[in-house]
Amino acid sequence: MPNINNRKTGSGQEITFDNTDNLAKELSDRIAKKLSTAIESKGKASLLVSGGSTPALLFEKLCQQDIDWKNVWISLVDERWVIACHEASNERLVRSHLLQSKAAAANFIPMVNHAYTAEAGAKVCSEMLSQIPEPFDMVLLGMGNDGHTASLFPCSEELGLGLDLNSELRCLAVNPKTAPHARMSYTLPALLNSQQIILMLTGKAKWQVYQEAGSDDSKEAEKQMPIRAFLNQSNTKLDVYWAS
Repeated sequence: MPNINNRKTGSGQEITFDNTDNLAKELSDRIAKKLSTAIESKGKASLLVSGGSTPALLFEKLCQQDIDWKNVWISLVDERWVIACHEASNERLVRSHLLQSKAAAANFIPMVNHAYTAEAGAKVCSEMLSQIPEPFDMVLLGMGNDGHTASLFPCSEELGLGLDLNSELRCLAVNPKTAPHARMSYTLPALLNSQQIILMLTGKAKWQVYQEAGSDDSKEAEKQMPIRAFLNQSNTKLDVYWAS
């Protein structure tokens, strides 16, 4: 059974597990229930996910769920500006682990287009993403050891615009100085336009980073660890799922 505690900042809970398999199973069931409820009430559902290695097991369990997948829209919270077959592509991960089995019928909207640079492709990307039903029913975030989430990096010159709650941008090009590849990322206000945000973490190192992020709720501190902008807000419920 998971251990559940209220979070110290913002709104939501901390839900912790003894192992990643239990976390993936529990979260898969929760996402499936959320999407199915949305389809029952409005005929469609939307899910934004993160890339990286952390959610792979979750994706493998989620794609087996009995959901009316043809009425589910899926996209990413961020993407490296590489072709879909590139080993660094988040789309490649989603297609190989999530858009399989029953979930193969889902509607997937990629972030990368034919533009040579992320800056040149930002407008088309935003137009493509506008197909996804909003507000999003579920957003799945991850977090780096530097406190970045999506591709909102503390080292990037674009961070201020990405965290601007008054911005009307859905997505923006990001060029991190401490990570490879140019990126496309959803902005903070666009991601907060959701019914539920899940921050999924595994390992003790990530838990320590999360604890550090939760220790300062000042606006200035958000520039040092952008995940704080999500943890400190109370407009959209954010639950943390962690396994050691």
